[in-house]
Amino acid sequence: MKPITERNPVAVGLAGLAVMGLIALAVFFSSDLPLIGGGTTYSAYFTEAAGLQPGNPVRIAGVTVGRVTGVSLAGDRVLVSFKVKNAWVGDASTAGIDIQTVLGDKYLALDPQGRVAQNPGQTIPATRTTSPYDVTQAFGGVGQDINQINTKELAKSLETIAVTFRNSPPYVHTAIRGLAALSRSIASRDAQITSLLAGTNKVTGQLSSQDSRFKTLLSDGNLLLTELRDRQQAIHNLLIGSQQLSVQLSGLVSDDSATLGPALRALSQVTAVLEANQANLDKALSLTGPYYRLLGNALGNGRWFDTYLCGLIPKAYSPPAVVPAKGCIPPKPGGGG
Repeated sequence: MKPITERNPVAVGLAGLAVMGLIALAVFFSSDLPLIGGGTTYSAYFTEAAGLQPGNPVRIAGVTVGRVTGVSLAGDRVLVSFKVKNAWVGDASTAGIDIQTVLGDKYLALDPQGRVAQNPGQTIPATRTTSPYDVTQAFGGVGQDINQINTKELAKSLETIAVTFRNSPPYVHTAIRGLAALSRSIASRDAQITSLLAGTNKVTGQLSSQDSRFKTLLSDGNLLLTELRDRQQAIHNLLIGSQQLSVQLSGLVSDDSATLGPALRALSQVTAVLEANQANLDKALSLTGPYYRLLGNALGNGRWFDTYLCGLIPKAYSPPAVVPAKGCIPPKPGGGG
């Protein structure tokens, strides 16, 4: 084989571009590849699409197992194709279109039933599928229809009908008159109804713009509930332990009541004696401080201590110069002994 450097660079470049294109296509359609793809494709008939769109999730018991791949008309029914990976779908499984968020996002809910696996080539019949009634879309359609009605012309038409049926039986005439009055009331409130519908449109638009926040809020709520569910056993064990502790404490108090009673009575007597001698205790504590202070001064000079004895020698044997007239003074004018 010739080395790449000796080959035609144009041909090498085109071959490289072709290989890169194939790799890009393989990456882009990786979910459709047989080995690493997105699983098995099934289909189901529904009486109405109810807002389901390709790309909406497919869930089993709240767990996402695939995606909706297509929604198309098939006569008077809607054919929905979806792909499921790593999930078992039985031949009696049911499918339903459920609401994912408060803003009307949908998902396909599967309930796997049956003893035999569902044949991907057989479409799940409409008898095993359910479609919700989308209130949001219904109100939106009503608003659009009302905006397109010429209320003044409607009032004139009902007035004409009332005049035409003026010779009809009284109950028919009364019913037509009631319809005419209703149309006049609607026509008189035309501007207010239009303003109300415009405000409703703004509210729905604002809610739609906050869709991501609603999803985040719901997701955080799911995380909180999951954490509480995970901690349920720990909380249960804590409550059981608290109950057992209270039982043990009750038994301890019951067993030692004969000992605790006399001990508490003796403690009460001791506190009564201390309370009765409160004044003496206060006086003793007030004298203890000066006593220990003087004792510390006497013994705090090292290997000896200072002391002074007064009246040990009679005054007759003491020199007159050092005998005080009253009381006792140290024998040395500067103190000491």
